[in-house]
Order: sequence, then C-alpha cells, then structure tokens
Amino acid sequence: MLKYISIAVLGLVVIVALIGLFHLYRVSNKNRTEMSQYQGKTVTLNQDLGKVLVVYYSMSGHTKEIAEIIQAKTDADIYEIKTLEQIKQNPKLHLAVREQLKTKSYPEIQTDFPDFTSYDVIFIGSPVWWYTAATPFYSFLQKADFQNKNVALFSTQGSNVGTFEEDVRLNIKNANLLKYEKFNNLSKKFDKEVENKITTWLNEL
Repeated sequence: MLKYISIAVLGLVVIVALIGLFHLYRVSNKNRTEMSQYQGKTVTLNQDLGKVLVVYYSMSGHTKEIAEIIQAKTDADIYEIKTLEQIKQNPKLHLAVREQLKTKSYPEIQTDFPDFTSYDVIFIGSPVWWYTAATPFYSFLQKADFQNKNVALFSTQGSNVGTFEEDVRLNIKNANLLKYEKFNNLSKKFDKEVENKITTWLNEL
C-alpha cells in the first residue's frame, strides 16, 4: 500500500513540475514575441513632457530599473516610496500581503513627498503582488493627492498584471491618468528592447 502511495505522490510531483515548466515556456515565448517588435532599432524620444517626477516602490529592483530609465530619458526628479519598517522577503511575506490586501491595512511609509504641483507629468510605478499593486504602493495612494496632474502609471511583474490598473484607478486621488504601461521582469539580454519599449511609450503620452 505504501508503495502505491509513494508512486502516486511521485506522479503528482512530476505533473506539477511539468505544469510549471510549461508555464515558464509560455511566459518566455510571450516575452520573446513582445520584445521582437523593439529589436534592431533605437527609438528616439521626440516628446517633450516638461518637468517630470518619477515615483516608485521596488523590492526586488525591477521597478527601480524601469523608474531609473524613465528618469534618465526625461531628466526627471525621482522619489522612492519607502516603508518605515523593512519588508523582508520570506515565505511569510505572501500570506502577510494577502491579509493586508484583504483588510486594507497597509504598511506605514515615509511621507516626505515632493510637491506635486511643480510637475507637468508624474510617473508612478509598482510591482504586482497578488495580481494587484504592492501594499506599500497602496499606502502611498492613500496619502497622495495629485491635484489634477497628468499621471502615467507603470507596473512590473512576472507575467500576469491581474487587476493592477483597475485597482489603482479606484484608489488614486485627483489624477489625470495617461496611458498605462506594463513591463515583465526580463533578463539583461532584453535591456535594449526594454529601453525602446519605454521610449515608445513616452512618445505616445
């Protein structure tokens, strides 16, 4: 009997592993297809966005990378959303974030925000957690009033943005929202394509 249970468990593990590999293959293939349209060229920025601010929250560094590219291309000021207590990446984090989203009890953040009134365009970015914005980003949205400024939203994620854009639209205050853009977390070999994608997006605002 124990032998059959062991075989069944092993079979289940193999099936789960194969599903995981198939998912990774699909994501990789989707990324290659999307980035192919930005290959073999250098997109030039031809849009004057005026005075620009980039606001972002980042844990793993992917959102920071996108924010810094936007900053460099637009000569923007930049502001990083920081929590009062450091958030540690560990197995408990996923459960903690899920509870925060459920109760809308988000982490406390520093609130020394820049003066939004002095900017023409404000970019705000966050990673996707549990198919929505990161909870420290929601803390920022609770406290920030954009005073009818033009705001361009961006996200970074493994592959699925979930309801990120819709959720942010419901929580942001007094913003004239411009085109939203999403960026999957990619390896360094796609750096040039990512830059071209960002510039293309900037030109469309």
